[in-house]
Amino acid sequence: MVLEVIVVVKAQLVPSMFIFAENLGFTSYPQAYLSKKAKGRNLLIGANFASAASAYYDGTAKLYSAISLPQQLEHYKDYINRIQEIATSNNANATSIISDGIYVVSAGSSDFIQNYYINPLLYKNLYSLGARRIGVTTLPPLGCLPAAITVAGPHEGGCSESLNNDAISFNSKLNATSQDLKRNLVGLNLVVFDIYQPLYDLATRPSEFGFAEARRACCGTGLLETSILCNPKSVGTCTNATEYVFWDGFHPTEAANKILSDNLLLSGISLIS
Repeated sequence: MVLEVIVVVKAQLVPSMFIFAENLGFTSYPQAYLSKKAKGRNLLIGANFASAASAYYDGTAKLYSAISLPQQLEHYKDYINRIQEIATSNNANATSIISDGIYVVSAGSSDFIQNYYINPLLYKNLYSLGARRIGVTTLPPLGCLPAAITVAGPHEGGCSESLNNDAISFNSKLNATSQDLKRNLVGLNLVVFDIYQPLYDLATRPSEFGFAEARRACCGTGLLETSILCNPKSVGTCTNATEYVFWDGFHPTEAANKILSDNLLLSGISLIS
């Protein structure tokens, strides 16, 4: 069996999924589908359709010139056609590659923080295209992200309580919807990865996990910057990111992502068993 990881939607916690894949024994990452390397046998180990700042809601993607979810699914349909051709010439089984692959969906933070609420019915579309092993992340503690605290103000444990309550409410509905989908869709192995609690613990009790700073991010002022505004040469960027929970206003550091991926490992075992 060819085991693949397909990241469909890019949000702030996809790096932890790559570390999670490493923990499962993967030695390479799937290529970005629109890159020049995504061709031939390279596609047999999967593809990455992610787009930074994309989301479930098309309006969010348009705001940030990201590849929208419907367009990512169109890319995936094209991927299926290409896989069928490549598999035939390489003595591989295209149907097995599609049905046995692992699909990771991580989105929602941009919809909330950078836009509004989302539509959780995506998974039926993936299912109709042949996906059977799907992992979907919960929303993180939105109120603990440095940029969110800067805009909304701190409250509970240094985080914005109202934003965290939005995430908790959404995650509850996500879990309920996931259970309904598993009951109604034959052969669906759907796992909800809890991102909220482990990141909340890191953000509110950083010293217990070896971090010195969780309110401010490493990059720049640590209060709002993200994406192209953040790089090691940005004015004010810290010299030791391993001491920080967050790299920029929205994204955890690699050190934090390693801890998050360890929390995801056990819950994701069922996707490959």
